Amino acid sequence: MAKIDAFFNLMFEQKASDLHLSAGNPPILRIHGELQRVDYPPLDSDSLKGMLYEIAPEQKIKVYEETGDVDFGYEIPEVSRFRANFFNQKNGVAAVFRQIPTQIMTFEDFEKIDAAFPPVLKKFAMLKKGLILVTGPTGSGKTTTLASMVDYANRNKHEHILTIEDPIEFVHQSKGCLVNHREVGLHTESFSSALKGALREDPDIILVGEMRDLETIELALTAANTGHLVFGTLHTQSAAKSVDRIIDVFPANQQNKIRTTLSEALCGVVAQNLFKRVDKKGRIAALEILVVTTGVANLIREGKTHQIPGMIQVGKRIGNQPLDDSIMDHLKMKRVTPEEAFEKALDKRKFRPFLTNPPPEDTI
Repeated sequence: MAKIDAFFNLMFEQKASDLHLSAGNPPILRIHGELQRVDYPPLDSDSLKGMLYEIAPEQKIKVYEETGDVDFGYEIPEVSRFRANFFNQKNGVAAVFRQIPTQIMTFEDFEKIDAAFPPVLKKFAMLKKGLILVTGPTGSGKTTTLASMVDYANRNKHEHILTIEDPIEFVHQSKGCLVNHREVGLHTESFSSALKGALREDPDIILVGEMRDLETIELALTAANTGHLVFGTLHTQSAAKSVDRIIDVFPANQQNKIRTTLSEALCGVVAQNLFKRVDKKGRIAALEILVVTTGVANLIREGKTHQIPGMIQVGKRIGNQPLDDSIMDHLKMKRVTPEEAFEKALDKRKFRPFLTNPPPEDTI
């Protein structure tokens, strides 16, 4: 057993989502969204580096020493998987580990937590082709939502699922589908090179862990427009901003063409944020859902993305859901605090009346 596994076992016992190891500080756990120090002496850089190098693949150590940071996946069998990041800081080496549960949350699990969990996500998972984006800030639960959609497809289809991640997070066992996982840096050079190869690997469903550059986005759109169902993630806070982010990646002289390509490929957007629960331990997600209709596709093509929130508001019958409606449901059920609801809402004026000490209206 690696020396560092003792910290991972503690993390598992405490139900922590993250472990922070930083030279000059004691280990720190993130539990239900808050950092808590472990009763342990401060770590020195050399001993910490020794612990980290014991579990890191050789090629990842090489990348870390050349660049100063690196991502990879680590697993303790029968305990959990972890997404690891090593980086340099003022006092020496540091690392953050995010726990990836071995048990994938199904849609049925989500429905037990929140009876209003959007059933349209099942429809997204069962599409034959197109692009589905899951967006939100870091730590908002995008990976968990994506894993649930892939799991639903895996249980209800007979297709080939190919995931491209950096690093591999949730591991899906082949059920109805054949599932192949590829990790950037271990099994493929980059997201874009993996996507180029994917089109020769007979996939039906492709999960792109992060759509972070022009070439990856362009290849993902091509795959979605040529008969594949593509799941991708972005670090954006709303459906409209997700559309803008994709278009803005491209040079101005290509943006009209990309608007058309995206309007034909995009089928849905799930924009989400996580909230600390006040009714029990844990966290809960608020979701914005955009189902792309002909009308929405026309707005994307014509560069009128500012009208998308209005389309979400009037399209609830087909599964659309404004983020603020989801937040308001949690607030009225007393699952979240008015302060956090106000902080993360898109239209803060709706939530101002719930605050004990609301800011002046003209400052919102």
